[in-house]
Amino acid sequence: MEKFTITDKGYSVPEVNKFIDNVISHTESMLDKMKKQQKEIEIMKKELDNYKKVEQELKGALFKAEQSSTDIKKQAYDEKNVIIEEARRNASRIVNEALLRAEKIELRADTLERNMRIFKKKLKLVVEQQLSVIDEIEELELK
Repeated sequence: MEKFTITDKGYSVPEVNKFIDNVISHTESMLDKMKKQQKEIEIMKKELDNYKKVEQELKGALFKAEQSSTDIKKQAYDEKNVIIEEARRNASRIVNEALLRAEKIELRADTLERNMRIFKKKLKLVVEQQLSVIDEIEELELK
C-alpha cells in the first residue's frame, strides 16, 4: 500500500496523480496482457479443434486400414485355399496320368517281351531248319 504525503489541502496531488497514473498504466498493461492471452487462448482452441478433427480423421483412416487389412487377409486365405485345392486336383490328375502312362508302358513292355520270345523261338526254329538242311546237304554230299 502506498502512503501519500499530507498537505494542508489533503494528500499531495502530484503523488496521488502519479499513483493513479501508475495504477492506470498497470491496469492497461494487464488488460493488454489479458487481451493477448485471450487471443492466444482462441488460437489454441482453434488449433485444438483442428487437432481433434485430425485425430478423428486418423481414427477413421486407421479403422478403414484395419478393415482393409482384415479383408486382404481373408482374400489371401480364400485364395490360398483355392490354390491348394487346385494343386490337389492337379496333383491327382498328374498322378492318374502317370499311372495310365505307366500301365501303357508296362503293357508295351509285356508285348515287346512276348514278341521277343516269339521272335527268338521262330529264329531258333529257322536256324534249326537251316542246320537240318545243311546236315542233309552234307549227308548227300557224302553219299
